[in-house]
Amino acid sequence: MRNNNNSNNQRSSGTLVIVKNNDINRALRKLKKVMQQEKIIQTVREKQYFEKPSLKRKRAKATAEKRWKKKLAQMQNR
Repeated sequence: MRNNNNSNNQRSSGTLVIVKNNDINRALRKLKKVMQQEKIIQTVREKQYFEKPSLKRKRAKATAEKRWKKKLAQMQNR
């Protein structure tokens, strides 16, 4: 049997945003910013629907090509 005292005292390591002065809007903006930096929203949207592996590769190739063209354009502007 496990000792439940340790699990009750310790919280799981997750994202924590502290609300100060009952300013919920500011806390929400902070939470959204943190979630965007950790790419949580992006992964949820990607896993919302099943994507065939062939389409996944096609999308990855298109984004890589887009990055490469952007890099070339920046190098030519210098």
